[in-house]
Amino acid sequence: MPALRKYLAEYFSFTRKERTGIITVMVLIILLVFLPFCFPYFLPGKKYDHRQFEKEIAALKIKQPDSGSNRFNNFDENNYQNFYQPSEKNYYGKQSKGELFYFDPNTLPVEGWKRLGIREKTANTIQNYISKGGHFSKPGDIGKIWGLHEDEVNRLLPYVRILQKNNDKYVPAESKEYAKQPERPNYVKTVIDINGADTSSLIALPGIGSKLANRIIAFRDKLGGFYKVEQVAETYALPDSAFQKIKDQLAINNSTVKQLNINTATLEELKAHPYIRYTIANAIIQYRNQHGNFASVSDLKNIMIITGEMYSKIEHYVTIR
Repeated sequence: MPALRKYLAEYFSFTRKERTGIITVMVLIILLVFLPFCFPYFLPGKKYDHRQFEKEIAALKIKQPDSGSNRFNNFDENNYQNFYQPSEKNYYGKQSKGELFYFDPNTLPVEGWKRLGIREKTANTIQNYISKGGHFSKPGDIGKIWGLHEDEVNRLLPYVRILQKNNDKYVPAESKEYAKQPERPNYVKTVIDINGADTSSLIALPGIGSKLANRIIAFRDKLGGFYKVEQVAETYALPDSAFQKIKDQLAINNSTVKQLNINTATLEELKAHPYIRYTIANAIIQYRNQHGNFASVSDLKNIMIITGEMYSKIEHYVTIR
């Protein structure tokens, strides 16, 4: 037993520094535990004013009275839109469909509106508007009547026939608003000979300006003429969309093109052609120097760099005579 007491005494005995450290740690732990409860005393919370919210709630509970036709009390004949506003009220009442017939809202009396199934209060509002100088200029204007709801407008709109004065004679407004447009004359597209056309003829085509017209003619002159319409699409900077627009208006009345004699033409003459250029022109000259004159145009196929596609273009512009 004395040994145990001695052991416990030694185990739980602390130096002064150790006691100080233990006490400091315990104080820190206690502070950290109770610190969150102290926040409200040092950090005041945000205050909210609920009065405005309560006012808005109270306003929702207030049922607005229907002002009826009193909206016409301050009529201004220079600006009557104050008395001609679309209804913003939701309409849930079941309305009588009434009798449908053609009518002019500018001349229809209250009884006529009631026959159409319109409430008497709305009919009186319309008459009050008319009597103060208001006017419906087109059928769609009835959609702006205060108290006339969307379903009623859609039901009545096909039957509105507004009459308008025209030289002391009344004509239906629909004849002016929905008059059948005169048929456009059928224009026959002008077809031009692309090998004989000048710049003015080309400029007359849709999408072709002076620059494109000059480029087409310059390309035609360098080729020696077109043998098919599709060659026009190869003109520098001519958009394919523009070519497709004018393609049907182009024709070739004279397919004769200027040809180069491959047996006598110089290198300069050959390479100036858009389809031949220097590489092919030089190959033609070298072949001619090695094998003599060409016996036929088809001998060009013997030149390795001339592909079948190239030959199909070149053959129209060369000859051996």
